[in-house]
Amino acid sequence: MENPSVMTVNTKVKSRNQKSSLWRQVFRRLLKKKIALSGLSFLIFIFLFSFIGPLFSPYAISGVDPANINQPPSAAHWLGTDKLGRDVLARLMLAGRISLTVGLGAMAMSLTIGALLGVLAGYYKGIVDQIVMRTADILMTLPGLPLLFIMAAVMSEWKVPAEQRLYIVMLMLSLVGWPGLARLVRSQILSLREREFIQATDALGIRDRRKLLNHLLPNTVPLLIVAGTLSVGSAILSESVLSFFGLGVVPPTASWGNMINAANSLVDFQKRPWLWIPPGVAIFLTVISINLLGDGLRDAIDPNMKRR
Repeated sequence: MENPSVMTVNTKVKSRNQKSSLWRQVFRRLLKKKIALSGLSFLIFIFLFSFIGPLFSPYAISGVDPANINQPPSAAHWLGTDKLGRDVLARLMLAGRISLTVGLGAMAMSLTIGALLGVLAGYYKGIVDQIVMRTADILMTLPGLPLLFIMAAVMSEWKVPAEQRLYIVMLMLSLVGWPGLARLVRSQILSLREREFIQATDALGIRDRRKLLNHLLPNTVPLLIVAGTLSVGSAILSESVLSFFGLGVVPPTASWGNMINAANSLVDFQKRPWLWIPPGVAIFLTVISINLLGDGLRDAIDPNMKRR
């Protein structure tokens, strides 16, 4: 008769192999999505452009240059200069750092809050479910962008330092974004808790903490990957809108939103397109690429999409 400890080890090895095989299948299906791969390629480029590019730019740490105010693109300044004589290409790189950091940070916070609350609501039901879902319903009934404007206006009234606004903007975006994620996770948990493997954990007397962390939450990872990928684009857009209206990240810290806001006159809009077109194109292509990658991941992870 086979040793029980050996059987346990073999079961764990088989489980790891099945998970590894599943992710390999997802990766192979993703490789067949050419549009999703093009989005991923651009995202890799924009990350290198934003985080590595400034290291090779001679203008990344330079300040105001009155002799080169509002200069058009040239060999010295490929995307021209702004009204303070700063190189637009260098600021575009530095602004990309801020916008991408805000998007990823807000996504991480939203996923953490939404996943934890969604798991608790779906597993325990009852009063816990009522409290979490009614709170989510209240937040979802409020229009997101006006709510962000109100919170940002309060932040401006309190004269929050510019270096702290980045973190507060991420927190505001996560507070607006978690309800939808919580509802998705809750619906997934309600389905999973009726499966045989959860009933087996009940029969074995496994504690709720282990059920949630080791069995239920890992099964929501594919859903969280897709939802998190798409939420990054939404967070970047929201941050850009807030910064455009002077309520998000404020100068001298550069973001794509407040770079567009720099072209705030008709003269700048008509005669100095190098001030607003580069950040506008960066926002557009980045958000489109994130959405394409998210759609590709959804198709690759969801087996039902494969059958269809």
